[in-house]
Amino acid sequence: MSEEKKKTQTGRTVSTAIPKIPTHINGLDRILHGGLPEKRTTLISGGPGTGKSMIGLEFIYRSAMSGKPGIFLTFEETKECVVQNALTLGWDLLALEKKGMLFLMESRIDPNLIISGEFNLKALFAILEGKIRAMNADRIVIDALDVLIRLFKDPEREQNEFFALNSWIKEQELTCILTTKNIRGKKTSNFSYLDFMADCVIALDQRVRGQVTTKRLQVTKYRGSDYLENEHPFFISNSGIHLNPISDIDMHYESALKRISSGHASLDTILGGGYKTGTCILVSGLTGTGKTTVASLFARSVCAGDQKLLYINYEESQKSLISGMLSVGIDLRPAINDGLLSVNSVMPESMGIEEQLFHVVSAIENYKPAHLVVDAISACRRIAGEEAAFDFVMRIVDVCKRSGITVILLNQTKCFADSFEFSGVGISSIADTIISLFYEDTGSELTRRLMVIKSRGSSHSHKYHVYKFTGKGLEIDA
Repeated sequence: MSEEKKKTQTGRTVSTAIPKIPTHINGLDRILHGGLPEKRTTLISGGPGTGKSMIGLEFIYRSAMSGKPGIFLTFEETKECVVQNALTLGWDLLALEKKGMLFLMESRIDPNLIISGEFNLKALFAILEGKIRAMNADRIVIDALDVLIRLFKDPEREQNEFFALNSWIKEQELTCILTTKNIRGKKTSNFSYLDFMADCVIALDQRVRGQVTTKRLQVTKYRGSDYLENEHPFFISNSGIHLNPISDIDMHYESALKRISSGHASLDTILGGGYKTGTCILVSGLTGTGKTTVASLFARSVCAGDQKLLYINYEESQKSLISGMLSVGIDLRPAINDGLLSVNSVMPESMGIEEQLFHVVSAIENYKPAHLVVDAISACRRIAGEEAAFDFVMRIVDVCKRSGITVILLNQTKCFADSFEFSGVGISSIADTIISLFYEDTGSELTRRLMVIKSRGSSHSHKYHVYKFTGKGLEIDA
């Protein structure tokens, strides 16, 4: 159900969206279609190291930074540890606490403590109510609730105490996040009744594939609201949580109206007037066919027109790229020296796929290029397999198209047919232009040929074109 129903004075039923509070966490509000349910409870469960406490803490921190005071109550860590952990992310919790925007409450319980008699949570409620009134707080995170619940040995007592907690949260009109641990691979918490009583349930886990660990988030329940249902990989950086949900990509972008030169007159003619700005161009071919040369021609051309280009290189260093292009008459040094060309070289295996995505997106946000080259997307298969690599490429293209950035993707193939496929469904479905480079054995020599497989909205050539490299550059038989 995406909306709540209510009746008008005439008796007619209308739909109203439930009120939400933004988390201000990168990508999470897109998944939640606006944020957490206001004045309701959200349950976050997951195994150790999956980021439960981090999401809760970032929600409270960013709320406080936006002028909304909140409380962070932990049953597991000391206040000192929470403060120190936050400082590694650049979050000064003590400064916010002094301003009355944040209250950190440590409520660790002796594991040897025996609960008996009429013990309940009323004393805890009384303390919190005082702070809520003093701060005028309307949001709270209760971290590691399972540590407290386990003290009640009787399952019926456990449920009764949580019912009391849930009722108290609603009476105080708080937007609340509860975090609990769960068994690895389980989509629900170890205390199943929590999942039924919470209004929004988020499950976290982490998996290892090819020696690379990936954290994933999935919303399994959200009363009164739509949400993105798929699993979403995420990454914890030195600035917090980052999600870039692929299922939010709707592929509806403004059509490009302007054209820009490929950097080569003959190739422009073959393409029907060059590339369209803000589109995705896939240049695919075997090793040595000149994919990097095609991208470098474009880079040199746009930089000569005072447009910035970001070059993500998974194959070679900046020095090696410059040297290789000089051999075919392409000098990238002036563009680099003028700050119009930025070459970011990185080993694909140096980090997980989500961290790679974070660094690319961060580089785009910081450098603000008009164009992007990724050389080569085929190298991303080495990080976490074809499925993850395809998701990675899809999200980069989405980021670029939303921003009107022209993106050129280079893909190294094993044979000619590979130019049509990448990770099952094929990257050709999201590319606006596909240029295939390949070898042909004529019997007496090995020649290179080029063909434009497709170019949306262009009257491009449908012929094979012979090309070769000389000391003066690239020569194409148009």
